[in-house]
Amino acid sequence: MHAPRSVPVPAVAHLSISAVERDTGLSKDTLRVWERRYGFPQPLRDSFGERSYPPTQVEALRLIRRLMDRGLRPSKLIGRPIEELIRLGQSSPERVAPQRHADSPNLDGYLTQLRAHAVEDLRRGLSQGLLRHGMADFVTNIIAPLTEKIGDAWMSGTLAIYEEHLFTETVQSVLRGAIAALPAPAAQEAASRPHVLLTTFPGEEHGLGLLMVEALLTLEGARCISLGTGTPVDEIARAALAHRTDVVALSFSQAYPAGQVIDGLRALQAALPETVEIWAGGGNTALTKKPVPAVRVVGALTKVQSAVNEWRACHAAMVDAA
Repeated sequence: MHAPRSVPVPAVAHLSISAVERDTGLSKDTLRVWERRYGFPQPLRDSFGERSYPPTQVEALRLIRRLMDRGLRPSKLIGRPIEELIRLGQSSPERVAPQRHADSPNLDGYLTQLRAHAVEDLRRGLSQGLLRHGMADFVTNIIAPLTEKIGDAWMSGTLAIYEEHLFTETVQSVLRGAIAALPAPAAQEAASRPHVLLTTFPGEEHGLGLLMVEALLTLEGARCISLGTGTPVDEIARAALAHRTDVVALSFSQAYPAGQVIDGLRALQAALPETVEIWAGGGNTALTKKPVPAVRVVGALTKVQSAVNEWRACHAAMVDAA
């Protein structure tokens, strides 16, 4: 008798470093630093010698990124088993959610629509929520906590990566349409001050928070120019000069390397005229633990309005002369 032939088991697809960066929100530089400093992740090498990450490592990186967004340090997370990371995510304290009106929609309903892949229903429901509550309330009290809820579901494994991406694209579509529909400020240039340039540094791909800030700034009458994510410092400075920018607004997620936050802000300061302010926001703790002088840290979305008002009060003479 012949021995039964073995059936080859299909190999599980590994991800490139670019795919891991896109799916986890952790920059390539962060992944390489962790590899050297902590011995994790431990990528394999493909036939071209490029890093190749097994799915189990990618899943652990996703959980670590999400726990970092809650304020936990990577050194306390890296190396823990996936099961422990999941338990930690389920037991770690939640951020305090903004207070919502009694007639605000149930956020779980949006999540249900997303899981059912009812994209048009989700988009319609978000658009109706925008009309019902107005831009400011919609962004701060619906989209912000809903994004947190989506992230929790993604971290716990009850929401697929593509579903989180689908949510992000849907929200961006609704917000961009709403921003475009806002009435333009008065014809005088002074009415649109400050002029704000929005972007992130290279490797920071979290753009939804940046779009929420743009919506709130536009609502306050500021003129916004968004470069999207991942703009080199020298290009930010060139764009700021070309668009006669008053403020450069940057967003930093918790996962972005603290050293790159500080070094990038200092380099940007050196490249910009003193008349251009830098505002920084997001969950990165480096903004408060290692503050860069003259960089304004705008924490919660609810602080955007006061930041604009304070800028206008400080620059009243310049605005009146414009």
